[in-house]
Amino acid sequence: MSVHSTEYEFRLKDCLLGAQMLFVAFGALVLVPLLTGLNANVALFTAGAGTLLFQIITRGQIPVFLASSFAFIAPIIYGVQTWGIPQTMCGLAAAGLFYVVLSFLIRIYGTRIIERLLPPVVVGPVIMVIGLILSPTAVHMARGLTGDGKVQLVPESTAIMISMLSLAVTIFASLMGKGIMRLIPILLGILTGYIASLFAGIVDFTPVFKAPWIAMPDFVTPEWNLEAVLFIVPVAIAPAIEHFGDVLAIGSVTGKNYLEKPGIKNTMLGDGLATSLAALLGGPPNTTYSEVTGAVALTKAFNPAIMTWASIVAVALAFIGKLGALLSTIPVPVMGGIMVLLFGAIMVVGMNSLVKAQHDLMKPRNLAIVALIVVMGVGGMSFNLGSFTLGGIGLAGILGVVLNLVLPNPDID
Repeated sequence: MSVHSTEYEFRLKDCLLGAQMLFVAFGALVLVPLLTGLNANVALFTAGAGTLLFQIITRGQIPVFLASSFAFIAPIIYGVQTWGIPQTMCGLAAAGLFYVVLSFLIRIYGTRIIERLLPPVVVGPVIMVIGLILSPTAVHMARGLTGDGKVQLVPESTAIMISMLSLAVTIFASLMGKGIMRLIPILLGILTGYIASLFAGIVDFTPVFKAPWIAMPDFVTPEWNLEAVLFIVPVAIAPAIEHFGDVLAIGSVTGKNYLEKPGIKNTMLGDGLATSLAALLGGPPNTTYSEVTGAVALTKAFNPAIMTWASIVAVALAFIGKLGALLSTIPVPVMGGIMVLLFGAIMVVGMNSLVKAQHDLMKPRNLAIVALIVVMGVGGMSFNLGSFTLGGIGLAGILGVVLNLVLPNPDID
């Protein structure tokens, strides 16, 4: 066999492995735009482009795939309903720049600056607020209503049956699934709910018939909105902290220390620029995908070039118009069933960060920080600051950082 033939076989193998990695990420990747009203084809394009940009910045050393971040679902839904997609994208682009600022702080002061500004006693309750604040939307959709609960889209009895079936399959697959099946529980839940919806006669294929096979993704450019920036940027606190864990996780899988090389300062920079790039085109923020890390561990496919192929396949799929139209036909209760678990899981992640940190929450300082973040965020407290309003997740995040900095800490001499 010639050298050229061997190289071709390696490239073909990497391409197929890359397509498989995209398949693992696909369910979660398109879930965010489907839940938030963004365009799924744009999300595919920005996931691929964002991963390629990340690889350039980290010099192609890490086998990770970047795609739609769950942490931003709640603020995107609120932003789209309040300001529209273009102005929401302004806030998301600023969130990416927040990562960039953190990356330069790490370059100057090291990772301890992050531990000082964003300890678990702040990050944990902020993550909890993200999950809790949108929980009514999940329940409404599971019952066949619109996200705000004002319009019944699917008969409630039918909706509950379908949403609970989607939820049950997702949970079962995550607990009992083997191999690749355990890595795609959300995708399996959606497929099961979609099939049930077909039998129930609530799927409308009209958008698929009307959509062209090849079409330019519906890109959206941001419009300036300071209120959106102040609302969304604090949400970036949670995924910024999670970024450390993701980099450690893929390092433990491959046996390499990516915190040192290419360095957390560069991985954070890559993540931030990928998020801003996505927002500039109308896509959801990017984050490193733990599903793909699990697939890397399962397949032992440690070559970062595989993620290059996954990115190329994602970009190519973005131009298939009928794919986006087909995804838009997924009925509300299918997504609602998934969201019930998803938003609950986000809340549990926040709780777990407090548990792992072993904080005594009954200490007056910790109690005050956690209590004010959760109650103000979930309770709907807001402040009018001139022409804009600060409330919800944005208020919770900013309040947590400020309280942590100003309240005296008896544990520190």
